[in-house]
Amino acid sequence: MLVVDDDQDIRDALCELLREEGYRPVQAANGEEAFGYLNSREPPCVILLDLMMPVMDGWEFRRRQQRDPNFSKIPVVVITAAGSFGASSIAAERVLPKPLQLEQILEALQQYC
Repeated sequence: MLVVDDDQDIRDALCELLREEGYRPVQAANGEEAFGYLNSREPPCVILLDLMMPVMDGWEFRRRQQRDPNFSKIPVVVITAAGSFGASSIAAERVLPKPLQLEQILEALQQYC
């Protein structure tokens, strides 16, 4: 799975928790880094995507992802402090509010990974 969030502390903590649960997460600090990852490796089973990030935000990342036939089928779970209103236009499989609840994340991941 690919964790895309500009907050290094959130990425590190989330990835550590996911590794403890047996997952192999990778990280990207923004949408541009996420596309670099997608273009260089096997596609992840799911993308955990923050919306508010510098360089390329989550909305732009999702628009580009949906237009790319190589990546458009990868499910996206939005993780955001913007609430469901901020994520309503992104067409994500799920929207999880920050602060994140491990149980909610694991439930979403079990569905896609």
